[in-house]
Amino acid sequence: MSTSPNTFTGEYSYTVDPKGRVNIPAKFRQALTPENNNTFAITKGMDRCIWVYPFVEWNKVLEKLRNEPSSQVNRAFTREYSRFASIASYDKQGRILLTSELITFAGLDRQVTIIGMINKIEIWNPNILKNFDQQIESEHTDAFDELAEKIIL
Repeated sequence: MSTSPNTFTGEYSYTVDPKGRVNIPAKFRQALTPENNNTFAITKGMDRCIWVYPFVEWNKVLEKLRNEPSSQVNRAFTREYSRFASIASYDKQGRILLTSELITFAGLDRQVTIIGMINKIEIWNPNILKNFDQQIESEHTDAFDELAEKIIL
């Protein structure tokens, strides 16, 4: 059974090299459609991680942002979301370059956890992810149960 194009699931452990490059798992690279031209948009995530979008998915996000009314809050959100964005094509080894600003924001050291989040990829410091998961699961058990019943049960 195959997944839909541009669909990412699973968790992987990788390292960031001294130049700020990290491998995109082969399974994720294989899921990219040709329209992406092996290219990703990389930006700050909402939960102290880095979001990595296939280029086609990133363009969908940009279109949604363009269509939002120009309120102060919407402009601030768009500014925060897009100001750290960069475009990167992976090299022959499957690596993309993370900016130093994003590495600092996400608290990345050498080890990283890469997670498929359906339409995007998240890159985490494993310790931050572990603490985040523990906090969210303990505080939102009922919400998790409701979502499970609604979506997957």
